[in-house]
Formats: sequence, structure tokens, C-alpha cells
Amino acid sequence: MAGKVKILVVGLGNMGASHASAYHRLDGFEIVGLMSRNMKSRDVPAGLAGYPRFEDFDEALAAARPDAVSINSWPNTHAEYAMRAMDAGCHVFMEKPIATTIDDAVRVVAKAREKNRKLVLGYILRVHPSWIRFIELGRTLGKPLVMRLNLNQQSSGQAWHWHINLIDSLTPIVDCGVHYVDVMCQLTGARPVRVHGIGAKLWQDAAQQNYGHLHVTFDDGSVGWYEAGWGPMMSETAYFVKDVVGPKGAVSIVAGQAGKAEEAGASLSGSADIDRHTKTDALKIHHAEVGPDKKFVRKDEILSMEDEPGHQELCDREQEFFLRAIREDLDLSASMEAAVDSLRVVLAAEQSIRECRAISLG
Repeated sequence: MAGKVKILVVGLGNMGASHASAYHRLDGFEIVGLMSRNMKSRDVPAGLAGYPRFEDFDEALAAARPDAVSINSWPNTHAEYAMRAMDAGCHVFMEKPIATTIDDAVRVVAKAREKNRKLVLGYILRVHPSWIRFIELGRTLGKPLVMRLNLNQQSSGQAWHWHINLIDSLTPIVDCGVHYVDVMCQLTGARPVRVHGIGAKLWQDAAQQNYGHLHVTFDDGSVGWYEAGWGPMMSETAYFVKDVVGPKGAVSIVAGQAGKAEEAGASLSGSADIDRHTKTDALKIHHAEVGPDKKFVRKDEILSMEDEPGHQELCDREQEFFLRAIREDLDLSASMEAAVDSLRVVLAAEQSIRECRAISLG
């Protein structure tokens, strides 16, 4: 489409505010409204204060008449808002997950195809150069792969409120798990066939289990695990593990541990600092080859990632891609299906926890 894309931004939490900032600054977008159910009582970032505000989604659609809607609200609203937006003729950017059930996720993708609307999911690691490189290197390690990933977050300050509200909609292994299961699927290029999960409720204030661990087996023999926990009791020791091991060696993301709560002036725990969640600092490459003396032939390599983009720049890149998808009519079939597939795995892990058994994905 020619001209600016008129966009309605729904939700102004952590991600919503970052995406709204991107739309505000990118030439290809024009914000025509900000919508939140508590818009009248919330603070709006100074740069966004001049835009029309709404507390009702349908009213916002009718009054703002957007070309696209950015959905950054609580996960249990994602599918409903996306369907209504596409029925109104809008393209949709949606923060992960695509839905909270597989049936709803399938319906959202079907609606995008029916209405010929672009649906871009907020899988921020897909636009992150260091993670793209991590996946490229992981694919050179041979098969099968062993993938070890986690993101535990110690709740304090603002994060306490984020987590206690977010856990009303979904558990930690679903919320961020879709990111890392998506990474596993990209690394293996294989089909997940079996999932097992364990979980525990350590936080009495939380609506449901605040800790979970999933294990997934792929049809090429690869295996992976993902661990996630939220709450004031979570340890910040080894909260950030990101590595992949294959017959030829290993690749690991080495992230700094800056921003811990004990540092003077810290407003929240380091593990809950959103800027640390995508930070890599360096990639460490280990080569498994040994010589006749059984000593390693090559030393480990360190690839510095000091100049990598920060959280806001990554959000900008996501919205630049969304704009390009609309203007260039990009085929998003693969990324939409990937969003459904990663959700299927993490929801199977939840089912495994409830039913105390491994789940076959068929």
C-alpha cells in the first residue's frame, strides 16, 4: 500500500510501549489511536501523549479506522482482538503468543488467510543478529543436537506487578517458551514428536504454577529443554543458559550478569530486566575434534557481540519488517505456522504437567 500505514496500538505495557515508540518514530507509520482498558488511569509516555486514547476495542476500531492493529495486551485477549481486527480489514502485528489455545491459534491463522491480511508475530529473536548467528552456527554441529535454554526471572519492583498480572493469562513456560521452542525448531529443522513437562507453584500470590521445565524430542533424534520461573524467590544463579551441543562441538551464548538487584540503585532484579533477555555479549564456539594425542585440535573461539542492538532497536526492526510485509505483500505462511507449532509444544508441556505423562504430538 502507498502512503503511511495508519495503526492502532492496543496495550501499553513493556512491549506495547516499545512498539508504540517504534511507530511514533518510523516514517512509514501513523499512530491513529492508543487503546487500553485502563487508559484513563494510566500514564502515557510523553512522546505518545498527543494521540487519541480509547478504552474500548470496538470503539477504537470504528473511530480510528486503522489500516493495521498492534496487539500487545494480555495473552488471553490476543486471538479475540486479532480476529476482530482482521474482520475490520486490518493487518495485525501481535505480541507472542498467538493465542492461549491451539484451536484459537489455528483460527487466527485461518482468518489471516481468509481476509488476505498480514499477520506478524512478535518473535523478537528472529530479527536479532546474534541469535540468527547462534542458529546458523548451531546448524553446523551435526545431528542429533542437544539444546539447553532457560530464562528465569526474579520478581522485584515493577517486575513483581508484571509477573503477577501476566500469570493470570499463562504460565512462564508458555510465555517465553514459544520463543525458545521456535529457536529449537529452527536449529533442528525437525518435527517435535514428544513433550514432557514438570512444574511447581512456589509463589502463593500467583494464580497458577510459576515454575516449569519442558523437555522435547524431535524426529531426527535431537532433544531440548527449556526452563522458566517467575517470582521473588527465583535464584539468579544460572538464570540465563543458552547453548546447543552436537557431535562436532557446541555453541553458547555468553551473557553478562549486569543489573543485579544488589547493585546500588537497581530498581528490579537483573534477571527480570527486559534489556537482558535478548542480550548476548558474545558467542562461544567449542570444536570437538581431537588429534591422535586426544587433545583438542582447535581452541574455543569467542565472537564478540558488543555492538548488538538493544531492546528498542529490536522492536524497531520488528516493525520495519511488519511495514515491509504490508507494502511488499510478503508471504508469511511459514512464520505463521511456526507460531502455531511452538505454541503446540509449550501447551503440550502444560498438559503433561496436568496429566503426569509425556505427550505425543503425532
